[in-house]
Amino acid sequence: MTELSQAAVRGLLIAAQGLQQQKPHKVTEKSVRDIIRQMHVLQIDTISVVARSPYFVLWSRLGSYEPHWLDKLLEKGELFEYWSHAACFLPIEDFAYYWLGMMQRGNEEDNWRKWLVEHQEVAQRVMDYIRENGGTRSADFENTKGLKGGWWNHKEEKIALEALFNGGQLMIRKRHNFQRIYDLRERVLPDWDEAQAASKEQIHEQFVLNTLKALGVTKPEWIADYFRLKKADTLKALNILAEEDKVGRIEVEGWKTPGYYHFDNEALVNAAAKGKIPQSKTTLLSPFDPICWDRKRGSELFNFDYKIEVYTPEPKRKYGYFTLPILYKNQIIGRLDPKAHRKEGIFEVKAVHLEPNVEVDDAMVTALKATLKDCADWHKTPQVIVRTANVAGLAEQLNG
Repeated sequence: MTELSQAAVRGLLIAAQGLQQQKPHKVTEKSVRDIIRQMHVLQIDTISVVARSPYFVLWSRLGSYEPHWLDKLLEKGELFEYWSHAACFLPIEDFAYYWLGMMQRGNEEDNWRKWLVEHQEVAQRVMDYIRENGGTRSADFENTKGLKGGWWNHKEEKIALEALFNGGQLMIRKRHNFQRIYDLRERVLPDWDEAQAASKEQIHEQFVLNTLKALGVTKPEWIADYFRLKKADTLKALNILAEEDKVGRIEVEGWKTPGYYHFDNEALVNAAAKGKIPQSKTTLLSPFDPICWDRKRGSELFNFDYKIEVYTPEPKRKYGYFTLPILYKNQIIGRLDPKAHRKEGIFEVKAVHLEPNVEVDDAMVTALKATLKDCADWHKTPQVIVRTANVAGLAEQLNG
């Protein structure tokens, strides 16, 4: 049987995620939609020391693009928001695979449905308000802090919005300044019919297939994390798909079990087995990029141990608040600690930390310098300032 090298698996992951080198091409709103469909999930996070994560993940793949295209796709109904790997933007055609989860959400772990039962009056008030007034932000509910004449309790109304969103009664119609605007599900998705909903078995099988598409070639134990499935459900679905010859298997160097892949990726897999391995662009990755979020996979495949330190007290941070991994020639060669000073037009890199044994040559410096400049220009902070690096002279070269 043909055997894939570890280098081939890395290249296939990079291609599956849309991070391979490509010829220059015009980037459009459709490009944004297509790359989200390719990844299947785009995780949402609000940290904004640089562009918020969903926008940054798109930049890593597309280069310079208009961030408002993501907002437009949500407003046009080509995407929707819900829980998947985490809170995510998702392709609208996948809605049928989330409906059952919406109906069942409210288990002992999150307690949303219990809260709605215990606060029916508050939930009904919120639903009536939205029915009468249309799209609503949590900020639209007045927090009177006990002042005479007020009747909204911001905390309760906010909880109600989230609970009704979790249960599928509300959806996110659009975002304004990244604030969610909630509306009735039947107004956001008027053509939805519950008869279109997928069964539990269909959901598991489709999510496994989507994961195989998104990872290129993967170990069975890497599959569950992508859509946060239970491991037992994942393995059951994978075994069914394998028995029905709906997925491919291939031996991988150093793996005790075969790797699995989606047949849509078969031509790429066969080419990689013959040494035609996709090569990555040089780019920076969000901590919430699918390449990064499975820390064990990152450690095994890229020999890169990563931890986001936003929740680590500053004196105990090793690398920085919101470090961005650096992708170069199919390897993650290090990380940098950035801050976009938008008013001043400065893209500050507080520190660059390369991994041990990374070869610092002219090609690498040139590629990283160009990537920093592209990232800074996209942020509209065109002046790049690199403060320090753990390699002597590197900061000066990147600033030069």
